Amino acid sequence: MKYLLLSYTPAAAWDAATADTPSEEALAAFAEYQKFEQELTETGEFVTTEGLGHPVVSVTVRRAPDGVVATDGPFAELKEVLASFAVIDVADRERAVEIASRIVEVLGEPIEIRPIMGEEFTG
Repeated sequence: MKYLLLSYTPAAAWDAATADTPSEEALAAFAEYQKFEQELTETGEFVTTEGLGHPVVSVTVRRAPDGVVATDGPFAELKEVLASFAVIDVADRERAVEIASRIVEVLGEPIEIRPIMGEEFTG
């Protein structure tokens, strides 16, 4: 079963002016994450992972009374913002929790686990 792992970071800690320049601490954490990613690749559980752009360069498209509109970000006062995602393909929810727990240990930020609605959900 595939799961989407959503990684959040404190909005206050993510400065748009320095978002493209990772700190030494971030580089060290990412190096550890890449080692773990390699482990998941070897077990066949890794699908993909990507970091996301800063919220100030985001766009939201929504329906409005006048039609569909696109608005620039940021959109609301948030304490945490979505910073990255990963897709894993594992045997069950427990394995997804185990993997997310190891990532949280390395990166220190919370991760939301969401099942990806595939063939398992079509009955």
